[in-house]
Amino acid sequence: MAFRRGKSVRDAKFCLVISLAMAGCAGGTLDAGWDEPRGLLPVDARNPIVLCNDGPYDNWQGEYAMLFASTGTLSLAGIVISTSPVASSLDDNMAGWRQMVAAARESGLQNIPDPMSSTGPALVSPSDKNIDSTEPNRSEGARFIIDTSMQAEPFRPLVVMTGGRLTDVADAYLMDHTLPERVVVVSSLGSVTTDGGEMGVPNGEMDRWADVIVSQKFRYVQVSAFYDQTADVPDSLIPQLPGNAFTSWIQSKQTKVFVDLLAADQVAVVALAIPEFVSSVNRVVQQGVNSDNISLLSQDPSGPIWLVTQIDGAIATARFWQMLLNSDTFHP
Repeated sequence: MAFRRGKSVRDAKFCLVISLAMAGCAGGTLDAGWDEPRGLLPVDARNPIVLCNDGPYDNWQGEYAMLFASTGTLSLAGIVISTSPVASSLDDNMAGWRQMVAAARESGLQNIPDPMSSTGPALVSPSDKNIDSTEPNRSEGARFIIDTSMQAEPFRPLVVMTGGRLTDVADAYLMDHTLPERVVVVSSLGSVTTDGGEMGVPNGEMDRWADVIVSQKFRYVQVSAFYDQTADVPDSLIPQLPGNAFTSWIQSKQTKVFVDLLAADQVAVVALAIPEFVSSVNRVVQQGVNSDNISLLSQDPSGPIWLVTQIDGAIATARFWQMLLNSDTFHP
């Protein structure tokens, strides 16, 4: 390649960086990003993000994502809504997410995409147990993930951030085997064990074959550390909130969020938006299943999976309050 005078060093460095980033995508082991990652994960808030979830009421994932997007912390490229055993009505799920988005926009929050629905049952393991023999759903969400990944820069792969089952992202792989070159999956899912981790409750138990596909085919980050999300909007905060449609939505939802610590799906978005939130990560590899057919994650210093084992929930809550109470958050 010929370089123009005065730009040779800069252009040569840029080309080298792109080559390394693309090589990392192909091999699946190089941290995603053309410069040093922020924090302990291979991706962060600089990557475009697609949020995938089901019901709108059990946690604060949507609210965190919309506040971070509006304040410029992260880029929310899409919202894909499906179902789960506890949120089985797609119509109800979509109605709730549309109401959340409308309240956010009415209150002046910016950069909030419309939610889209995605239908498709849990994937079925084929008789030969070969991932590539799996029959895809060809869901709307899977198609959206593929299309959106095509727009991402090679050094900033798309992050598919899940707070539900992994069906859509696994389905997307079945439709396009090159997808893992352009996507990193970050999920609020599973648990930490003495030997590594499991891809079970929460969220992983809903599509066990999708878990296998994602953990074996993608660069995958599993956030398996949670905190008490009821502290995010305690009774004492309600009177302090500014008056607008978004805070009214939050107030109406306050008593609906699950008290169960494992329900805090927002840990995935906070892990991307606030590097200091994640304090400990293990590298693991998916190897086998337990007696309940839950995928097991075994410790491996060179493993292709990042398992988040410790977080600081107080950091998340403090930032949530800061954004909600700052008048500059809500634009005219």
